[in-house]
Amino acid sequence: MDHARPRTAIGQLTADAVLGLRIGALRAGGMALAVRGDRVARLLHRPWRTDPYPVFAELRAAQAAGGPVRSRTGLTALATHASVESVLRDRRFGVRLSDGGSRLGDGGEDGSLLEPVDLSLLTLDPPDHTRLRRLAQPAFAPRRLEHYRSVAERVTGELLDAALARGRFDLVRDLASPLPITVIAALLDVPDVDSERFARWGRALGSSLEGVRSPAHARELAQATADLRALFAELLEQRRADPGEDVVSTLAQAVDGGRATADEVLALAQLLLVAGFETTTNLIGNAVQALHRTPGQWDALVADPSLAAAAIEETLRYDPPVQLTARFAHEDLEVDGAPVRKDSGVLLLLASANRDPAVHVDPDRFDLHREQTVPHLAFSGGVHYCLGAPLARLEGEVALRLLAERAPRLRPAGRPVPRVATVLRGPLSLPVRA
Repeated sequence: MDHARPRTAIGQLTADAVLGLRIGALRAGGMALAVRGDRVARLLHRPWRTDPYPVFAELRAAQAAGGPVRSRTGLTALATHASVESVLRDRRFGVRLSDGGSRLGDGGEDGSLLEPVDLSLLTLDPPDHTRLRRLAQPAFAPRRLEHYRSVAERVTGELLDAALARGRFDLVRDLASPLPITVIAALLDVPDVDSERFARWGRALGSSLEGVRSPAHARELAQATADLRALFAELLEQRRADPGEDVVSTLAQAVDGGRATADEVLALAQLLLVAGFETTTNLIGNAVQALHRTPGQWDALVADPSLAAAAIEETLRYDPPVQLTARFAHEDLEVDGAPVRKDSGVLLLLASANRDPAVHVDPDRFDLHREQTVPHLAFSGGVHYCLGAPLARLEGEVALRLLAERAPRLRPAGRPVPRVATVLRGPLSLPVRA
């Protein structure tokens, strides 16, 4: 998000006031639609987005009865597994408009209110998406994943040593957040990582997926982006002089070889932090909550910690950390029998698709013994299938397995604090006792 800084205090106040009015108008308009029954708008507002699954069920039923649900927000919502998977795999859709323009429009001096941060692969279509994805791919090769596993096991053990010594702790603050930060630091080979600073950047940039909430939020995003880019720019220079096997060294070589620009690799490094931190933190938190909220599930995991991988897979289906995504038609076409015009937006409700009774028996029940005959869509699909999916699964499995082995009597110890968001879902705080 590139904000031009006003030269005077009055200029800043004026810019903030204008931005605040624009945000307020968008929020009020969306809330008005939600109150009048627009189910898509309800996903963006309280109280509905606190627990979106009843709204997802309504959207699935509406789609089954009359085709994709058209919202007055301008989006068409797809809620069934078949339709969401079909669009994810359809090359006639992209994450940008057909002419390559911004997905959500230009917001003038303040940038896009709904797409405020450049998150590289998430906002690119082929061929640029393909070119940049290839640069990051080696970081997730099997040999590197084994290294990350050893890092995850060591760090999880250290974090649990400290947490279990206290008896009562916050699962998010003391395990689910610092674990993926440390692993991402290993992936990027960031020396002497400041976990709290990385967490602050990750939370700020992750929140950009929800759009700009306020003038203060806009400034927070701009500052986090500037700080993170300054760090990665320094790392790129260091790796040019002394390359290693980490992804930053690979990106530095790509810049020198003309395969990418400095801005492109900085945005890609930024994405690796956001995607590798916030989503995995939410995944671990959602898994522990589901295991304890469903009778018998935590005890089953304790009895057989090898079920940790299955528990992570079921969490990805039952309560995924990323709830939805969007695509834009690059030509006039049909989806599930309904016409979709060129450049119109389609909202793909990943979490709804994962609870579609057409593909999952008793989909609203968490069951770590479930046999998923149809793959869930928590990691998206098609060309935008999550590059870091193996790493997220690995970290989640390690965290749950060691928790079950070392804290078999783990129980909730207070009211969790949920993230109030539409795209990302997970607890901000999860008090537990061992």
